[in-house]
Order: sequence, then structure tokens, then C-alpha cells
Amino acid sequence: MARTKAISLIQTGSTKVELSELSGLVISNIQKETLAAGLKSQSYTGNPATGSVEYKRFKNSASQAYGTARTAGKGAAITVPPTTVNLDIHREIVEEAAKFDLDTFGVGNIMARRADNHVDTVAAELDADFFAKAKTAGTKLTAKGTTVEDQLEELIQAVETVKNDYVRGVPRNLIRLVLDPVMYGRARNYLDKGTNNANVDTAAEDFRMFHGVRVYSSINLPVAPGTTATRALCMVDGAMAQPVVMYPYAEPEKIPLSNDYGVSMFYDYGTKALTPDLIFYIEESLA
Repeated sequence: MARTKAISLIQTGSTKVELSELSGLVISNIQKETLAAGLKSQSYTGNPATGSVEYKRFKNSASQAYGTARTAGKGAAITVPPTTVNLDIHREIVEEAAKFDLDTFGVGNIMARRADNHVDTVAAELDADFFAKAKTAGTKLTAKGTTVEDQLEELIQAVETVKNDYVRGVPRNLIRLVLDPVMYGRARNYLDKGTNNANVDTAAEDFRMFHGVRVYSSINLPVAPGTTATRALCMVDGAMAQPVVMYPYAEPEKIPLSNDYGVSMFYDYGTKALTPDLIFYIEESLA
């Protein structure tokens, strides 16, 4: 006798899940750690729920000859150009399952588990948009070095040595380096095989620091299929803004005139570079 098919829980494509496949268990979804929430700026004014927030960046002070303010009768104005970020991206995740499926699988909170996965899905989307906008706003670095250690050091120094009206160099403890799996693997191989890197734990995925800069691995750096891949992105902490409003929902709700239950998530967000002068990246051709 053929296995009973679930009514609406999809396995792959249009194939229904075989009910006895999981034997009453629900396999958890797996997702690599996302980074945007920890790297974005939290220094805004306003309420994201109103649709927009404002960030401010102060210019550096400048000294004048003694007596300048007395002669002018006033001091130099503090320049604070605001940056408005609109939450103009509106998204939703809505899923439903038949009551038959919920009962037969023997997992009363299966839809609550889907709700957990919704959160992961949102985080992955925010990550991808975060890094895509960072690259668009940033500056491409054509590294002169051919080794991974030389290329990453050039990228770090590109941020570290910025000088303009707002910045007089950046301390390395404020710089963040995000690498795609390819570049991360190269860096890890360099550290693992280096004669002076016995302190690197080869069993751990995360090596945390490179030349005084915090390092992260991400699968969400921009890729143009068949064209280019962003291998490394270097920026100051808080260089990007990404206010988010998520609308919470209660327990799975019954869909009218049916025996199905639905769970949904609605959210709004906006992404924008606050300090594009402090974002640099390296990309490689895939052709």
C-alpha cells in the first residue's frame, strides 16, 4: 500500500511529504548565522513604525587662530547633516497547513515552528539587502597584492586611513571585515599553515580576528552569476542603517470556511549607507 500523502505540506516542488517519512518528528531548518543586525547603526532618532527614521553624522571640529570667534562675535556652527532612512520595503510571509496534516504529523506546534523559520528567512533577506546596498555605496579596491594576507591588509588600510571632514583615520577595533566563503577559506588556510599562527584553533569555524580587525564569514555577499563575486567587504561598525518593523502574530489562526490553519509574518524595512566613505570591497571576476 502506498504511503499516505500529506494534503498541503510540500517536500520539494509539488511532491507531497510522505507522512511516515518523519515518524512524527519535524526536522529543524538550518541557516548560517546572519550579520546585519549586529553590524548596523542603532543611533537614530524617530520611531521606525512611523515609516522613517533619521541618522546624524557630526563633522570634525576645526581650530582657528586665537580671537577668530571674538572678532566674528560667534563660534563655528556645528554641522549635522541628517540622513533620512525610509522603511519603504514591505514584505510578507504567509503559509497554511491542513488540520489533517497537523494532526497526522503528531506535532501540535508545527506552525509555530514555521513561525521560527519565518524569522530566519527575514534575517537572511535583510542580510542580503544589507550587503548589496553596502557594496553599491562603497568603493571598489583593486588590490596590488597577490596573497590573501596582502589583499586583506590593503582592504583594512583603505578604511583605516580615510581622512575627510568627518574622519581622521579609523581605529582597527571599529573596523569590520566580512568575507565570502572563498576568501574566508583562503584566509583560514593562510592562518592554519602559517608558522607563527599556532594559536589558531583549526577545529573552530571562526578565527575572529585578522590583524586587529573583527572578521566574519557570510554567504550573503553580492554575486552577479557568471560575472563577479564580492569576496570581501570592509567597513566601520555602524556604517549601514537598516531599521526594521516586524508585526507579531498570535497562535496559528483558522482560515475561514476551511479546516486549514495559517501563520503569517509582515514586516517593513529600509537599508541605506550612512558612511559610504568608510566602505570598501574586493570583487573577483567569475568569467
